[in-house]
Amino acid sequence: MTPVLETRQLRKSYFLGREAVPVLHGIDFSLERGQYGAIMGPSGSGKSTLLNILGCLDRATSGQYLVEGREVLTLSENDLADLRARAIGFVFQSFNLLPRLTLSQNVELPLQYLGISRGQRRKMVAETLDRLGLGDRGHHLPLEVSGGQRQRAAIARALVKKPAILLADEPTGNLDSTTTSEVLELFDELHREGNTILIITHEHDVAIRAQRRWKIFDGNMEETA
Repeated sequence: MTPVLETRQLRKSYFLGREAVPVLHGIDFSLERGQYGAIMGPSGSGKSTLLNILGCLDRATSGQYLVEGREVLTLSENDLADLRARAIGFVFQSFNLLPRLTLSQNVELPLQYLGISRGQRRKMVAETLDRLGLGDRGHHLPLEVSGGQRQRAAIARALVKKPAILLADEPTGNLDSTTTSEVLELFDELHREGNTILIITHEHDVAIRAQRRWKIFDGNMEETA
């Protein structure tokens, strides 16, 4: 089976003038369809750089990165944007909901970029909000609901287009302990339903819920038990 995500000797360097500063040192990693993975690492470990590459927001310096078997590093900017829009659902620590749009309108945005008809968009949004327990909150603005409901709306926005991978960046970082537990239980449930999930976190209690775990430190990554 072709992995959903796979990297082979992935390297990333930034340049200060002519001097290369290595950040990622030959990352080998794969995540199969339906798996739930977590990458742990402290600030400065390289996890944010890796996240940006996995999310097609940045390019590696060398090596290979494949999404559903498709080589990413050689894609044009337009093709890269199309792949990102279709295959990757993002969940951010800060929710990134547009404050002047309702929850329904926020969830609908990715579908507009994909050119889906208005009627179909509305149907997909309603089904996804219902699925995440927000069926009666769609007409509310983000500031009119709780932090947990905002994060659920952010997850709905990521899921509505049925992406190949749900990529979550510190998804519980802005939540209290009770809401954190609720969101992690939601990720567990989404995994049981067959969704492919990768969480980036510095919290062991978050990572331990995942089926597979990796540690990244000083630009090197290894799988842990």
